[in-house]
Order: sequence, then structure tokens, then C-alpha cells
Amino acid sequence: MERACREHGVRKVNFRAKGRWKPSFRFPDPKQIRVERLGRKWGQVKLPKLGWVRFRWSRPPRGTVRSATLSRQGAHWFLSLLCEDGQHTPDQHQVPDSVVGVDRGVMVAVATSDGDLFDPTFHTLKEAEREVRMRRRLSRQRKGSANRAKTKTALARLTGRVRDRRTDFNAQTAHVLCAKNSVVVLEKLNTANMTRSAKGTTDKPGRHVRQKAGLNRAILDKGWYGFKVACQNQARRTGTRIVEVNPAYTSQTCFECQHVDPRSRESQAKFRCTHCRHTDHADVNAAKNTKKRGWTNPDG
Repeated sequence: MERACREHGVRKVNFRAKGRWKPSFRFPDPKQIRVERLGRKWGQVKLPKLGWVRFRWSRPPRGTVRSATLSRQGAHWFLSLLCEDGQHTPDQHQVPDSVVGVDRGVMVAVATSDGDLFDPTFHTLKEAEREVRMRRRLSRQRKGSANRAKTKTALARLTGRVRDRRTDFNAQTAHVLCAKNSVVVLEKLNTANMTRSAKGTTDKPGRHVRQKAGLNRAILDKGWYGFKVACQNQARRTGTRIVEVNPAYTSQTCFECQHVDPRSRESQAKFRCTHCRHTDHADVNAAKNTKKRGWTNPDG
């Protein structure tokens, strides 16, 4: 904080808001950390200045414990152990000549060049309705009150379940793709810029603000960036190479004749080339173009 104030000035430093901060504590000294198992469901860990802390034994730590992190999500505390298991990235993939292209969309989360479509439901209809009611209730409650704290805890529990489903889907899908393919080609997408608000300023207001807000929610709901991170993490275990290519016109280009025409995409899911009349699922066609760009130009 002192360096930020010195470099940017006190008035330009964005201090961390109290209501948006999640408590998290990291213990980096492995010599002061001891882990013991108490039974089938419970264990305990000895942490500096906290002593023995009892926790739910979800899975045993593999390897040597290097650090421990305590973090809070909603009404619960979670223990994360960083372990050194001694595994190394293999020099060569088990299937060295296999490659797959991936297209990430707002209607279908992940579409591959092999024709596979992965699109689970992260948010059920009832959960979405309940979240809207809770956010409306939260906006009417006084800041700092006990009822507002209860509503925030319940809302965090609801959104946490959705986040866990999305994280699990990204990890499982990345495992399937990286286990079968030595090269996974992704579109190079800057999700942070793509989901930036379009409301603009008072002097220069933005256009189509509501439509852009809906698109931003759809992109964030599908977890585009989380899927990319999951693929990179899984690639370290399988030896898969992650390649990112320019995504320009992949959804408007015919894979068969390479004719570019925005009219070829008749709908969100249907692609019919106006030149050669080739038909395919729109996202699968885009994934095939992504694969071709990554295969012919591995550097992106």
C-alpha cells in the first residue's frame, strides 16, 4: 500500500472495500505445519499462532506439504494445502499426433472440432429466481445490519454452489480434452475486456448498455477464462500443448471452402455456407476453423 501511494498518489489508490473482501490467511513455513488424521471424516492441522485446527478430511494430502491457506467463503472456512508430489510434465503425450480445436460460446459452453458439445446447467431456474429475490432484499437492507449479514451469507452460499459446478465442469472437460489430444487449440480471447461495461461516462454515454450487460453475464456464466486456466493446469500433467490463435471470423468462415460471409450463420446453432452450401453446427464449424489455424500456424 505504501508503494502504491508513493507511485500513484493517495487519491488514486483503490483501497479494498470491507464488504467485498474475503478473509484469507497463508502460512508459508512448512516446518511449522503438521497434519494428522483423527478418523475417517476428520483431521487436524497445526498452524502457527493458531495451534491445532480441526477440519473435514475430504482427501489426504499427496506429497510434502509446502504451505497452508485458510480462506472463507460464505459461512464456512476452507483449508487448502499446497503439496509437492514430485510429478513432472511428460516429455511427450501418449497420443502425439492428436489435435482438437475448441470454440467457447454463450449458448454452448464448449464445442470441439470432433463434434462434441459440452453445455451443462450451472444455474437452475429456481436458483436464478431465488438469487434475484435475495439481491433485491439485499439492496433494501441497511448496511452493517445483522439481517443484511444473514442475506449476504445466504447469497454467498447460493452463488458458491454455482461457482463450484462451473469449476468442476471446467476441470473435467479440460481433463477429457488434454488426455486425448497432444495439442488443444483455443481462441485467444481477452475476457476482461470483452466483459467490460458499456455504460461509458456522463459526457460520452455508451450504446446498447442493457444488451451488453446481458452478453457480459452470459460470458461470465460460461466460465471462458476458467476453462482456459483448467486446460493449462491439466496440460502440465499430460504433456499437452495449449495453442491460442486469432479468433477473427472463425464463426463466419466456412471450413470446407474458407468463404467468409456473415450471412452463412443463419442462427446461433446453424451454419450454411452461401458459397458451397456446406452445413454444420455453427460452433463446431468455428472449432474446426480454430483447429486449422492452430495446426497450420502453431505460434498463433
